[in-house]
Amino acid sequence: MLRWLVALLSRSCLVSKGGAMFYAVRRGRRTGVYRTWAECQQQVDRFAAASFKKFATEREAWAFVNSGTPGEQQPGPADAHGPSAVTQENTSQREESKEDILCCSTCKRPYEQSANEEHTAKRAKHDEVHLAPTVSGDKFSYMGDFAVVYTDGCCSGNGRNRARAGIGVYWGPGHPLNISERLPGRQTNQRAEIHAACKAIEQAKSQNIKKLIIYTDSKFTINGITSWVDNWKTNGWRTSSGGSVINKEDFERLDNLSKGIEIQWMHIPGHAGFQGNEEADRLAREGASKQML
Repeated sequence: MLRWLVALLSRSCLVSKGGAMFYAVRRGRRTGVYRTWAECQQQVDRFAAASFKKFATEREAWAFVNSGTPGEQQPGPADAHGPSAVTQENTSQREESKEDILCCSTCKRPYEQSANEEHTAKRAKHDEVHLAPTVSGDKFSYMGDFAVVYTDGCCSGNGRNRARAGIGVYWGPGHPLNISERLPGRQTNQRAEIHAACKAIEQAKSQNIKKLIIYTDSKFTINGITSWVDNWKTNGWRTSSGGSVINKEDFERLDNLSKGIEIQWMHIPGHAGFQGNEEADRLAREGASKQML
């Protein structure tokens, strides 16, 4: 059935050379919007239960990727952002062990995205990663009933004695809740990413927001809170290899804050021209330059 769909979409591409088409992949090896069928096919060919569709406009394509359309099955957080929980947990231990070699801005992105992934993200670059949210009278942006926020963490000199980490939370242009702070405690990139999300949730709860979409370029944070944390708690905060979870206290805080609020975790490519992410990154870098409180 999947091969038939692939063949059908491939044939339809041949007759649409006259206009620009956008190929949306909501479930595949790498979700996103692609400009050519060849790029799209790489993500869905022989991928079980792949979900993809061709659109005439980029806006419609990203709406399909991020919010789904009637009749299509939308992936949950674990499906959308990585492999099975067992594979992710094993990966998390390797990721945590690499924390000392990470640094801010230019170094952290290649770690969280392979060269191929980052290249794909740049090919799919557009003005905004999702259908433009509506802005309410209180200046919050909404997608349906969900308020939208962007978070980012940054650490210069990561793993060194003089490391400086900061967090950034971006709610929108000129929003009073936009925040740029120095990360307290251990100065690492991973902690900054997690605590930026924590800060956004705290702010949302203070505004009585019940549903929240968090955009972050940290797959580590997303995978940790949506998949790994349950296994860690079951295993006494130990990884599948028996080692201690390095960021236990940070994920415990994030897990506790996530209770009592409905959160959709969305990954966004870092440094790919998405305004919300770029603003959150800017705020995080400013936070890293501040003095420790």
